[in-house]
Amino acid sequence: MNDATASSPRPSGALAGVRVLDLSRVLAGPFCTQVLSDYGAEIFKVEQPGSGDGTRQWGPPWMGDQSAYFTAVNRNKQSLTVNLKHPEGRAVIARLAGQCDVLIENFLPGAMDEMGLGYAALSAGHPGLIYCAVTGYGHTGPWRDRPGYDLAIQAQSGLMSITGPADGPPSKVGVAIADITAGLFGVSAILAALLHRERTGRGQFIDIALLDAQIGWLANVGQNALAGVTPQRYGNAHASLVPYEIFDTADGKFAVAVGADGQFRKLCDLLGATELKAEPRFATNPGRVTHRAELIPRLQVHLRRFTTTALDAACAAAGIPAGAIQDVPTALAHPQTQARGMTPTLVDAHSGPIRVIGPVAKMSATPPAVRSAPPRLGEHTELVLRAAGYSDDEIAALRAGGAL
Repeated sequence: MNDATASSPRPSGALAGVRVLDLSRVLAGPFCTQVLSDYGAEIFKVEQPGSGDGTRQWGPPWMGDQSAYFTAVNRNKQSLTVNLKHPEGRAVIARLAGQCDVLIENFLPGAMDEMGLGYAALSAGHPGLIYCAVTGYGHTGPWRDRPGYDLAIQAQSGLMSITGPADGPPSKVGVAIADITAGLFGVSAILAALLHRERTGRGQFIDIALLDAQIGWLANVGQNALAGVTPQRYGNAHASLVPYEIFDTADGKFAVAVGADGQFRKLCDLLGATELKAEPRFATNPGRVTHRAELIPRLQVHLRRFTTTALDAACAAAGIPAGAIQDVPTALAHPQTQARGMTPTLVDAHSGPIRVIGPVAKMSATPPAVRSAPPRLGEHTELVLRAAGYSDDEIAALRAGGAL
């Protein structure tokens, strides 16, 4: 493909020149490709004619005429409509895949093979293709054919069993964390595969399962289970660190995240809790965990003597990890968030300026970039197909035949 594919100047960045054919929908796959796009990859988002990615209708809220949900994970992309149920539409996908470095899809296992667009078929003519399939349960195992959605995955992975009040029901995380982490694991696997291809010239098949991602994300809690301890719900407390939870202040709520004995001593000094600092059973973290039930109420008495603002300032000055509980708008407007460039503004040609959540990584030589607003459905179909070698007459015939 040539420069005509871009609706904005050719992207720069660490992945400049990498082309990604994105057949994914909703969250995990689009989140993955948006991260790649921030790093400079060109993303060709394939959508169903007439309806497109289902999240286009997942509103309110709206940002102009686009849903906030769709806006969250589809910037820096070009949208083309292709009917995968049409044989000529599938031929278009095969042709585009032959000119791309990466293909990502999230159909049920076997669906792409049935359309002649699976890894075996496409890599036969393009051995350098990196093919990433994102599914609920992966392409192997007894559950491979089950549809997987974030809530079900959070339930099945054990995550919900450790989330929520100790004396209350299991709870999900407030964002679709199974999808997000699967997308991030997809990004890292694709980057590793690109490095492997640079060394060998060979692409590969990447199998990302939401359930695997969620199991992997259990980290130390999962390891505790393998050590023979069934993890429990601790509400806002921590199974292995004390004090590490939410406390009441004189006028609100406050998070204390003490992870070291020195920090605990500093906290006691700050609070004037010299009697707690002096007790040997509270001197080390294992002792504080063992005697959690006695320590926490006594700490709470001291913390209630402070306002949230005063306590926040005092903890910051003392080097104690802690903070007030902010709602999302407050967190986004915070001076630290703004200083880090985490809510950049994009200009949407249809609805004007919009703010988005910006890239996380800050890179000195190849900084990620927020370049263009999420596309309208099929906005770039002709541009992408012309750049792939289709003539205007061929494009018109494809459209008239129902392939686009």
